Amino acid sequence: MKKFFLVAAAMLATALFGTPSVSYAAMLEANIDVSSQTMTVRYGSEVYRWVVSTARPGYFTPRGTYRPQRTARMWYSRKYDMSPMPYSVFFHGGYAIHGTGAVRQLGRPASHGCVRLHTANAATFYSMVREVGFGNTRIVVTN
Repeated sequence: MKKFFLVAAAMLATALFGTPSVSYAAMLEANIDVSSQTMTVRYGSEVYRWVVSTARPGYFTPRGTYRPQRTARMWYSRKYDMSPMPYSVFFHGGYAIHGTGAVRQLGRPASHGCVRLHTANAATFYSMVREVGFGNTRIVVTN
């Protein structure tokens, strides 16, 4: 119902003033650059840049543009020895952005394909995603 009123308000504003009052662009965007092992997050006027670890040799981090599919405050990887994945934001099947205890490896490829970041940063990103919603979050993974 709330979405209906936002759309109606945007249409009315456009009719009256000629410009839309509501932006349908992603309110939260995470850009993961595999070559520099960084994640840049734009959240409104705030910008964060964090070091990450993506796939090590023999594994792959999927490239492309995604929306979150699900979140888990704490997840344990059934595939990789029940490894803890705090503050997981799953964006492509079993691939997620999540916290790690292996902070010394951040800044270089070290994962099985997920995007690892410092747990404090993962908690921040997780909270942002939960606040704005999956439909207003965009995750872009590039070389």
